[in-house]
Amino acid sequence: MGMIVRHSLGRHKLSTTVTVISAAMASGLVMAVFSLSLQTTAAFGGGDVGFDAVLGARGSQVQLVLNTVYHLDTSPGNIPWSMDQEIKNDARVKLAVPYAVGDNYQGYRIVGTTTEIFTDFEYREGQGFEIESPGLVFDPARREAVIGSTVAHELDLRLGDSFHPAHGIQDDSLSEDHDEEYRIIGVLRPTNSPSDRVIWIPIEGVFRMGGHKLRGVEGVEYEAHADEEIPDEHKEVSAVMLKLSGGQAGFSLSMEYNARGKDATLAWPIAMVMVSLTNKLGWVSRVLELVAYLVVTVAAGSLLASLYNTMNERRREFAILRALGARKGTVFGVIVLEASTIAFMGSALGYAVYYAILGTAAVIVRERTGVVVDLSLVHPSLYWTPAAMVGVGAVAGLLPAFKAYATDVAGSLAGG
Repeated sequence: MGMIVRHSLGRHKLSTTVTVISAAMASGLVMAVFSLSLQTTAAFGGGDVGFDAVLGARGSQVQLVLNTVYHLDTSPGNIPWSMDQEIKNDARVKLAVPYAVGDNYQGYRIVGTTTEIFTDFEYREGQGFEIESPGLVFDPARREAVIGSTVAHELDLRLGDSFHPAHGIQDDSLSEDHDEEYRIIGVLRPTNSPSDRVIWIPIEGVFRMGGHKLRGVEGVEYEAHADEEIPDEHKEVSAVMLKLSGGQAGFSLSMEYNARGKDATLAWPIAMVMVSLTNKLGWVSRVLELVAYLVVTVAAGSLLASLYNTMNERRREFAILRALGARKGTVFGVIVLEASTIAFMGSALGYAVYYAILGTAAVIVRERTGVVVDLSLVHPSLYWTPAAMVGVGAVAGLLPAFKAYATDVAGSLAGG
């Protein structure tokens, strides 16, 4: 049967090639959809982000996490400096790092913070930010900046270069550049995290940036002036990133701050906050899966049509086989084997389609979010999809096989 199948595939190269490509697209799309669903869930719902919780203005916990951890959303508002100091001195908190946002440079987020982000913070267990030699950590009292690796690469920035921050968190032709000029004194080594897309400056610089109004505790506008110390009651931050002493600490802090009416929101635990988001968007994955299955159905239909349409021209071929002693079951098996072979070839080529889709998606996701898609992560669909495609191919070959099975030997030979 193998020789007959090879001969048939060779005779119908064009239809075979088109059908193989169709099966490859279907197989590759199915594997890519399931793998990307797993990757996004792992990246946004279960990944280690270094911090346990985020304290910020009253509002959506998801927005708070997206803004501070993934640097994707707008800030829900500010909280007074006194709240930062309060939680920093809380025995349940191991590390508290304030963030102040509201500016960008050519679309890359500028985050005002303290040097603790470089000295005490670990974005993964045992891994802290490292600055490429001979770079340095910024001086909190100077207009200096440390930039992420993606920022350095995409904007072609180097040590000693200077830039003017622009108002707003997005690159907008209507937004104006601030007069203040910052000099780059450090470039972070790649972390494969959203932090690679951030420009870090001293939080004092954000307080003193031209046009920034501080409202502090009383809500009264205050604009900082050069060479004048800013009173603590006028300072405010966008959020405070927290590393806690344990799970019980997170529970008690969440109960305490989230029960304060309109004062603040504590997003804890960060992973669970993001899981709630991925669960809400789960319908997107379901729709993509349905599309993938539809493509598989189309591929199966293409395979069936390709084989069925060749049955008339192959009736004499099957009649000769029967006349030479081949059983009806052999003829039936030849068609099913041919269909399965085409599906197998398509599913094998589907791995190339899968890596092409996943590779393209990885580039887009990293450029937009800083999140890295792991191409080496293996989803079970990489095993069962090719097997399922062969099964689908075999089923698609049943109808043409029944037609070949019922071939009238005498009539076909006489009509030839």
